[in-house]
Amino acid sequence: MVKDLAAWAQEKGVKYFMVSYTDLFGGQRAKLVPWQAINDMAREGAGFAGFATWLDLTPAHPDMMAVPDPASAIQLPWKKEVAWLASNCVMEGAPVAQAPRNVLRQLVDEAAKEGLRVKTGVEPEFFLLTPEGDQISDPYDCAEKPCYDQQAVMRRYDVIAEVCDYMLELGWEAYQNDHEDATGQFEMNWKYDDVLQTADKHSFFKFMLKSVAEKHGLRATFMPKPFKGLTGSGCHAHISVWSLDGTKNAFADDSKELGLSDQGRNFLGGIMKHASALAAICNPTVNSYKRINAPRTSSGATWAPNTVTWTGNNRTHMVRVPGPGRFELRLPDGAANPYLMQAVILAAGLDGVRTKADPGKRHDIDMYQHGHTITDAPKLPLNLLDALRDYDNDSTLKAMMGEEFSTAYVKLKRREWDSYVSHFSKWEHENTLDV
Repeated sequence: MVKDLAAWAQEKGVKYFMVSYTDLFGGQRAKLVPWQAINDMAREGAGFAGFATWLDLTPAHPDMMAVPDPASAIQLPWKKEVAWLASNCVMEGAPVAQAPRNVLRQLVDEAAKEGLRVKTGVEPEFFLLTPEGDQISDPYDCAEKPCYDQQAVMRRYDVIAEVCDYMLELGWEAYQNDHEDATGQFEMNWKYDDVLQTADKHSFFKFMLKSVAEKHGLRATFMPKPFKGLTGSGCHAHISVWSLDGTKNAFADDSKELGLSDQGRNFLGGIMKHASALAAICNPTVNSYKRINAPRTSSGATWAPNTVTWTGNNRTHMVRVPGPGRFELRLPDGAANPYLMQAVILAAGLDGVRTKADPGKRHDIDMYQHGHTITDAPKLPLNLLDALRDYDNDSTLKAMMGEEFSTAYVKLKRREWDSYVSHFSKWEHENTLDV
């Protein structure tokens, strides 16, 4: 635990701190602060004009102060003289309720009141592209089924190994890296942790990967579906709940179906109950719905859900239970805000525990082949507008996430949708010019 940031900086050789926060759209914002000023910033925060980022604020609002969390301090492994600090947004002495990290922190506190300590692991998928972003970076990566291709992963060893080495150095317990199901696509994994720590690591990982890729003359993207016909990038979450001291997995019960305890089933029930509304947070862009409602890809499967179903160890459903004491939510994609994704999982699951929600019938069929035979399960939203409507109509989830946050998020995302539908596309000319 870092307490005196200036002393820590002198010990580590840090010259500058990036006082960073994440806005509603997942944008990472920062000020570069010399170490000599960091202890003042730790008390008072670094000042930002909130309107200048994706928050529902006006130019007339007072300064928004980003107060760094010393426990989050990370020395940049690729540039040791700089350290990164996740920060909590404050305005006139009060937390900014719509700020994503504050939303998550509030829900962590709510879960603790119920005696619950939620831990998650994330599986971020991404593409390595040319600097222009219009094609994958490896021209030899062209197999019909490229998943786990050892030649392809070794051709990008320079980037993947460097980032993995850094995660190991940081103590994240990184354990595997692979080429994913699309050409040019990869995934890197590290050990699960408490939801706030996972969100901080996820946020830093995106920053680190992009920085290392740029150093190697490449461009990393977490865009959900950058190429038509190729598998999109998900960000699956593995979820478990523990006792407050972290010693007992409250989801584990060998006497129950799939080793999932009654409380685990209730948490899962909350996820199923709020799934359509979850999509507005877990799939937050127009492009997200090109992934979860995609036709079959060149590899033979989308690996993404489009129906609200759960199963055992079967990757064709929205939720799978791969082993006792945890389950995997396969809904989120690469665009998901690291903090809001964890917050909405916590909110839905916590409501499920409180209401003893039933997840419903388990299905074990191949959804890609026989999904049409399930007629009693809701379909996931077809587009961002439908997802926002589902979220806006889910009064329970909105209240759990916070009314100020929910109002701000829906307002700005509807504005984004309006911008999208007002855009004139090539498709319109090709298909309606001669009507």
